[in-house]
Amino acid sequence: MEGKTFLWLVRHAVVDGVAGTIHASDAPADLSDQTQLDALRRQLPQDAQSYASPSRRTVDTARALGLDPVLVPEFREQDFGDWMGRRHDDLAAVGGEGYRKFWSDPARSRPPGGESFEDQIARIRLGLDQIATGAANLVVHSGTIRAALCIALDLTPEAALRFVINPLSLTRIDRLSNGWRVVSVNQRAT
Repeated sequence: MEGKTFLWLVRHAVVDGVAGTIHASDAPADLSDQTQLDALRRQLPQDAQSYASPSRRTVDTARALGLDPVLVPEFREQDFGDWMGRRHDDLAAVGGEGYRKFWSDPARSRPPGGESFEDQIARIRLGLDQIATGAANLVVHSGTIRAALCIALDLTPEAALRFVINPLSLTRIDRLSNGWRVVSVNQRAT
């Protein structure tokens, strides 16, 4: 794609659900932090096209920010397959060797019926290719942002998993004609 693309990547608000759960795509967002939502809204370009994962929590967050996003299936969170809707501590207790093995190589391992982080990176690359030049707001997941950073910085998947991406944080990256530029990662709007 020719031209420059300036990306404002927002991680969705915290999930309104039981902590420690691998949430399904229909899990809603907790939008009670109006102060942070207002501060984040002021940081986003108003004349930009907006995109989001089709998951409920990203759509809820985008709308709370006053955005009307185009839904991009490639931007959804990593598919944890049979583990969706389950708590990590329950999986650790009864998941046996498969659960422990997954965490020994989380970049390449696939949960039963799911995808690896490497698979997600390939999918996110396809999603980023759909973004037009100019400014764009993306309301997505922590894994989506880590995958975009992996692509932008040409990192190994293992290295990209080291990024902390908090709820309602802002990450800024630009796709230029000669490569990528990272402006900021995991910033809280003030």
